[in-house]
Amino acid sequence: MRAVFVMIKTDPGHTTAVANRVAEVPSFSECYSITGQYDLLAKLYVDDIDSIGRVIERDIHAIPHVRETYTILTFEAFGVR
Repeated sequence: MRAVFVMIKTDPGHTTAVANRVAEVPSFSECYSITGQYDLLAKLYVDDIDSIGRVIERDIHAIPHVRETYTILTFEAFGVR
């Protein structure tokens, strides 16, 4: 399993609704509201790197009011408790 972080920009006034829909994605782990250029930071787990594009396109971009995403791939975890 590989952790993937996705920053999500939403249409104004729809952040909570988008976060609730992101929580329904099968690979979902957790989601936070954040400050800055993006509104949400979601942590997902995927089986392999090839499935990342499908998850982002099929599961995240299909959610109404998602305007833009920025995906961060992880390689190695340090100090995990």
